[in-house]
Amino acid sequence: MESLGAGTARPRSEYVIALGLAAGPVVALGFTRFAYALLLPSMRSELHWTYAAAGGLNTANALGYIIGAGSAAWWSKRLGAGRSFVLGMIISALALLGSGLTSDFVALSVLRFVGGLATAVTFVVGSALASRVHTGGRQQRSAALVGVYMAGVGIGVVVSGIVVPSALTAWGASGWHAGWLLMGLLALLAAGPAAWAAKAVPPAPPVSGTQGKSGLGAMAPSFIWYVLFGAGYVSYMTFVIALLHDQGMGTWSTAGFFIVLGAASALATLLVWGRIIGRLRGGMAPTLVSAVVLVGVLPVLLFHGLTAAMVSAVVFGAGFMAGPTSITVLARRMLPQHAWTSGIAWLTVAFSVGQAVGPLISGILSDSEGGIAKGLWLSVILLAVSAVVALTQRERRAVSPQEPAAAPAAAPAAAKQ
Repeated sequence: MESLGAGTARPRSEYVIALGLAAGPVVALGFTRFAYALLLPSMRSELHWTYAAAGGLNTANALGYIIGAGSAAWWSKRLGAGRSFVLGMIISALALLGSGLTSDFVALSVLRFVGGLATAVTFVVGSALASRVHTGGRQQRSAALVGVYMAGVGIGVVVSGIVVPSALTAWGASGWHAGWLLMGLLALLAAGPAAWAAKAVPPAPPVSGTQGKSGLGAMAPSFIWYVLFGAGYVSYMTFVIALLHDQGMGTWSTAGFFIVLGAASALATLLVWGRIIGRLRGGMAPTLVSAVVLVGVLPVLLFHGLTAAMVSAVVFGAGFMAGPTSITVLARRMLPQHAWTSGIAWLTVAFSVGQAVGPLISGILSDSEGGIAKGLWLSVILLAVSAVVALTQRERRAVSPQEPAAAPAAAPAAAKQ
């Protein structure tokens, strides 16, 4: 097949394939993007950064993510989906290792940029691969499999929530170096199951010159929603650990928060969101996701203490990765199959624009009077606006040129067997 070579062996279970692909978001988001929040207090203290500088480093990562997402379809076409997926993971792992070997802000910014670019290719191509695992017409099955893939993010958050505090405890203020190095080694190991799963994904349909329009224009509200949602949720993810430190919580308390958040994300994405998103139409799923994530931000802004933090971790964690799940499932339903990779790529570009702008503005606000909490109220505003925007999305099912012959309208009953 086109993914990794000539081999065509497939696992018996679609869920096993999706779980193998989930190693991609473990590295792409769980390690490369979100673990930075755990490392930020130590790095900021030792390297004497402002919050704006700290947010700028995440913006460098997001800028790389924009370029990677925009070029993901090109890399997939040039190298094959499987090779692009795995190569992105390997480059991300090397960027993580490099981040543990330097204290220079410029070098760290470059590494964050490279890591963002590579992980975007992995995440976008992996999303398209996960959408292809189930080749039948059962939307709920497909949504559930995409949910399994997205659960990798929560798994990565849990793993980093254990690894990073352990490194900080063992090596003190300079333990952030070891944190990056350990995640880099784990990322290299994760490339193995990812490569195996990518090889097992059914091949994409052949490209023809009569495929028609991509249908992206009909998803304009989703593009706007994804920019706002990306800016809103990532501002929280970047600075919430620093906020909890300012509120008096220690390293292992904040680690517990992070682990609970990741576990809630993995479990909700695996067990809940796939089924819900598979039933909702149009922009209802993104609207629901924005509302849940908004509610999850509020406890740490309105109250102090471990209880408020854990409530926030559970609610926010249960919702934030449902955003990419909902948009991937919606793209699968609204776009013809030949446009899945490019469609998901451009949607992810919109997501990345929000993720680039959000932490920078939130960091600037956090440096002003009112501190980090003031910056995080930006998340609440953006998520509220995104929920309203998503309501304007209407669903229109696309039909690929191959579909009429493969699934005639007169034979729906036979297709259910």
